[in-house]
Amino acid sequence: MSRKLKTALARKIINVTDENIDDEELIHALLEKEFFVSTENENLSFGDKAADFLAKFAGSWLFIISFCLFLTGWIVINLYLMKRPFDPYPFILLNLILSCLASVQAPLIMMSQNRQEEKDRRRAESDYKMSLKSEIIIEDIHHKLDRILNQQSILLSCCNPETENIKSENIVTEVEKES
Repeated sequence: MSRKLKTALARKIINVTDENIDDEELIHALLEKEFFVSTENENLSFGDKAADFLAKFAGSWLFIISFCLFLTGWIVINLYLMKRPFDPYPFILLNLILSCLASVQAPLIMMSQNRQEEKDRRRAESDYKMSLKSEIIIEDIHHKLDRILNQQSILLSCCNPETENIKSENIVTEVEKES
């Protein structure tokens, strides 16, 4: 990725519109920017909380076991324990109850899943921004290290006995050019 593109992305990440800001100030602004997405401060309505609770409960073993026990109990009571069952063999009332339960439960679970998907989307965007921030900062550090190594090689070349005829002023100007 080119440096200009990364600079443009960094400006977009931290919402900088000032074109006069240099790369060093941009890096410092990136270092100060936090991207953590908190889900603790969400203001959930009663319906949202109920949908989350229902989705959590409906996906648990407690619900599955208790529902199997309820169905087994209903069938046993109506087939064997009552002389005049309130819901005889085709269990029409039981089918009606199960249909109503499914028609109410499915949209509530979908609402909860949609809210969770939105949280995941925000978290993924935050992770992307954090990765991009890290990449830009690492590239900047790498660029600075390259400049330091280049300056060091210039300084070492002047100390070499073969190149002693280079004046110290030339070395200083070469190092300043690299900066």
